[in-house]
Amino acid sequence: MSISTEIAPQLPYLRRFARALSGSQQSGDAYVVAALESLIEDPSSFPRDVPARPALYRVFLRLWSSMAVNMRGSGQPENPGPDKNLGALTPRSRQAFLLRTVEGFKVDEVATIMGVEEESIRGLLDEASREIAEQVATDVLIIEDEPIIALDLESIVQELGHRVVGVARTRKQAVAMIGERRPGLVLADIQLADGSSGLDAVNEIVSSVDIAVIFVTAYPERFLTGDRPEPAFLLTKPFEPEAVKAAISQALFFDRKAKRKAA
Repeated sequence: MSISTEIAPQLPYLRRFARALSGSQQSGDAYVVAALESLIEDPSSFPRDVPARPALYRVFLRLWSSMAVNMRGSGQPENPGPDKNLGALTPRSRQAFLLRTVEGFKVDEVATIMGVEEESIRGLLDEASREIAEQVATDVLIIEDEPIIALDLESIVQELGHRVVGVARTRKQAVAMIGERRPGLVLADIQLADGSSGLDAVNEIVSSVDIAVIFVTAYPERFLTGDRPEPAFLLTKPFEPEAVKAAISQALFFDRKAKRKAA
């Protein structure tokens, strides 16, 4: 199969990635064209030891990273606006964050694309989480009936620079706390202590408050059914701290981005 046939279905996704990385569609497309031209000039530069999609992204990032201006980490995106939070990330953490959260690559695939060890990628993702948290630090409500899990979540949230304004164990408590404290993010278990539903609590909350939500459940299959609506951000118990950090950063970043677009 020819390279062009292999990569053609991936080009819309690469354009999306390039746009987010550069801060504008025009600039992103210019880099995509340059990457394609480099493949035409030297087809042997296309990696054959990995699937076509990560191989294409590897070629693109090789070109991107070869230009010093892209690796300076000035903290300013090309076009201030919806992506300014992302533009303020350091270059390597921005690449890792986008590959993982926007493009959906697994950690090992991100490592392959960026040419580093998986442990380094985990460090970059953690760095991205911290950098985003510094820009979008917010108050967080935790809806969780298990005290130990609530403490774990509280520790992770605070480590990222956010402030926990309350821990609710029931739907009634959650709704009352939202009315009093108006946090910017909710971490919600789905099955609560009194038999009430965290999902119902969140549905009641978001009917009157615009807020980012991450659901935490031991039974994700009950909610990832293919029917709509599904929870946008869903963590599975037991969870890894790194997964919680990534989900928080992703939820806050894209929630803030969507609000800017709406404005």
